[in-house]
Amino acid sequence: MNTIRKENSKLQGKDLVHIGIFTAIYFVVVFAVAMLGYIPIFIPLLCVLVPIIGGIPFMLFLTKVKKFGMIMIMSIIMGILMLLTGMGYHCIYVGAISGLIAEVIYKSGNYRSSSKAIMTCGFFSIWVWGNFIPFFIDIEGYFATRKEFGQEYADALTSLMPIWMMPTLIIAAFVSGLVGGYLGKMALKKHFKKAGIA
Repeated sequence: MNTIRKENSKLQGKDLVHIGIFTAIYFVVVFAVAMLGYIPIFIPLLCVLVPIIGGIPFMLFLTKVKKFGMIMIMSIIMGILMLLTGMGYHCIYVGAISGLIAEVIYKSGNYRSSSKAIMTCGFFSIWVWGNFIPFFIDIEGYFATRKEFGQEYADALTSLMPIWMMPTLIIAAFVSGLVGGYLGKMALKKHFKKAGIA
């Protein structure tokens, strides 16, 4: 009996497939929203728009999550994808931490609590904040890799991102993640019922 339980708790091939599919969908959503970043005012707003718009595919992913590790793996993969697209490595460790917290919260509801699912979405969404860390700790390096945007863009963005925005953005990502989770839950009621999440 214990052996069966241990086997059931391990990630299987279909679990990895779900992680891959939903990470790809989520990344496409993030990439599309990130295109708004060509306009300076939308850069800080990405901590709001990405969690809200990404809430629907992420909440759909949660209807497939029944084992520990799936959320954190998705979060770390998002961090790696950010690194590969030139956003730096910070999203990897931020995503690992926020993903682990999200994982623990969802598991605490036995993968059946919609309120815990929304809270999970909030903490998971903090990964996006990692993209902004280079701007606050190495602003020269940040713009050195974005010279094609020009000095006018750099000046406009700098004026929008004083140091107090650093904690503000992490709060914005979390709260927007809750909003995205709630909207996702409302949009996916049938899927939640089918998955036995109440």
